[in-house]
Amino acid sequence: MKSNPVLLLAVAVAFPLSHLVSADWPQWRGPNRDDHSGDTGLLKQWPEGGPKLVWTNKDAGLGYSGCSIVGGTLYTLGARDAVEYVVAIDANTGKEKWSAEAGALLTNGWGDGPRSTPTVAGGKVYTLSGKGQLSCFNTADGKLVWKTTMEDAGGKVPGWGYTESPLVEGNLVVCTPGGAQGAIAAFDKVSGKKVWQSADWTDPAQYSSIIAVDLNGARQFIQLTMQSVGAVNAKDGSLLWKVPFPGKTAVIPTPIFNDGHVFVCAGYNVGAKLVKIGSGNKAEDLNPDMNPAMENHHGGVVLVDGHLYGHSNKGGWTCLDFKTGAVKWQEQKALGKGAIHYADGQLYLLEEKTGTAALIDASPAGWKEHGRFTLTPQTTQRNPKGMVWTHPVVANGKLYLRDQELLFCFDVSGK
Repeated sequence: MKSNPVLLLAVAVAFPLSHLVSADWPQWRGPNRDDHSGDTGLLKQWPEGGPKLVWTNKDAGLGYSGCSIVGGTLYTLGARDAVEYVVAIDANTGKEKWSAEAGALLTNGWGDGPRSTPTVAGGKVYTLSGKGQLSCFNTADGKLVWKTTMEDAGGKVPGWGYTESPLVEGNLVVCTPGGAQGAIAAFDKVSGKKVWQSADWTDPAQYSSIIAVDLNGARQFIQLTMQSVGAVNAKDGSLLWKVPFPGKTAVIPTPIFNDGHVFVCAGYNVGAKLVKIGSGNKAEDLNPDMNPAMENHHGGVVLVDGHLYGHSNKGGWTCLDFKTGAVKWQEQKALGKGAIHYADGQLYLLEEKTGTAALIDASPAGWKEHGRFTLTPQTTQRNPKGMVWTHPVVANGKLYLRDQELLFCFDVSGK
């Protein structure tokens, strides 16, 4: 039987050889807050000098805010002229669509400006400013819908500002004002009115962001503070379980949940803890003395196929077994401390001191690199104490990196 060239062409168009699958990135650490990009068909080896630069936006504003990408628009926060703004940028061209005031400027010795990542849901973008203004805007035009403050919920601005990225769950916007009224608070996403606050958990706010999981018949909001790791019921904020955590100075990384276990960690000689949540929400601390092998500061940790990856202040880039905490490998010389992101079987690393990005396999077998490059140009406006701290993001075949007001987009689609 003869082949039909028209049919073959149609099949080739419908199923390109790269099999690229792309996905939006609506919030901090992605749709599931696990820092896993949904993209596949990406470059497995970067060319000399790194992947192709698609565009650079040179006016994203100062600060360390991450980016969310939904429907072809990128949303981030940045400080301009002593005001913090939410900025909407065309993700394909890098051109600004609109900007809107999102709060008063946070000033800080490690760099002024916002730290959190906007959350996009249902045609709205929700932001938390460095000083704790929680706001809702229309994604279409940036019109302010409502705003409230963490101070109104009894919160006090932490030393490095509010860095948490708000969580949108159902009809709620959830964040951590901290304080005597309750560590965690939920607001109506349409009106901004407070729905509940966790009166049984009153730790001050730290810098981690909440994750949401289904466990033991309830939707649980899990959070990490300086004193505790615990969870509240999404329905009413009632405390479900809590375990002590020995935080020092600053507690930053987002918790990781898998198979009834919660992993948390922090820098400043603290280390890591694994908590097993049994029936009836009985919490068992599996590391009462802490695991020093993953002392992650603020570059984040990702879980891939039963293994944790991230930078540890003790040992450098590290791979741990999730359940046992056993070290599979550590690498100190290849790349310095920085942030991590996962996409299509590989880890995207960004060194904080130099702005060098590297691509390695997400494998417990060891460090295997597939290219690197250094961000060029770099900002001249960064605080001398500040570094390249914004986490990498891969969405829709593009790699997004940021150094203060400079926002970069690279093509990693493998096309």
